[in-house]
Amino acid sequence: MVIRLSQLRLSFFLILTFAFAIEVLDAGGEGSVRQEACPRACNYRCSKTHHRKPCLFFCNKCCHKCLCVPSGTYGNKEECPCYNNWKTKEGRPKCP
Repeated sequence: MVIRLSQLRLSFFLILTFAFAIEVLDAGGEGSVRQEACPRACNYRCSKTHHRKPCLFFCNKCCHKCLCVPSGTYGNKEECPCYNNWKTKEGRPKCP
């Protein structure tokens, strides 16, 4: 019984380590942000705009759909194709 318990602990540790490694390697691309991390990522993305409230609204909406927020406070949208290609009815970018 002791051997099985230690094997279970080791397996659990390896699974967590592997999951963390995948998350780190995938940073910056589409699907790299978890939904619960969207508000923090969007706070930074919108930190330098004068239109903070709409920026946060649309950034969070885009983040929840695409699970990605481009790095920096402006530009770099090529890092997130879903975020970059989502357009309004008028054809303008939906995501800040």
